[in-house]
Amino acid sequence: MGEHDGKGEVKNIGILTWIVVGLVAGILAKIAMPGPDPGGIILTIVIGIVGALIGGFVVNRLLGDPGVTGFNLTSVLVATLGAIIFLAVYRLITRWTA
Repeated sequence: MGEHDGKGEVKNIGILTWIVVGLVAGILAKIAMPGPDPGGIILTIVIGIVGALIGGFVVNRLLGDPGVTGFNLTSVLVATLGAIIFLAVYRLITRWTA
């Protein structure tokens, strides 16, 4: 996954971009799906980053689009979708084991 440079090439997204997109997506996912999930800011970032990977995979498979391409609205929405999917699966698994 990377950001298009306008020449048809794809640049890698920097780690800071992943952290910022992850934080925003994690916060939005927790707002969309409130619940008793553990964790503070670090876990919220991790949820968002995992969500970005999941969302990017889903969007790539469905639309052929790279999904997360930098810090932009599309990337945040894709990452948030993935984070919501991740939270839903996490809650299903923890419900079964509890």
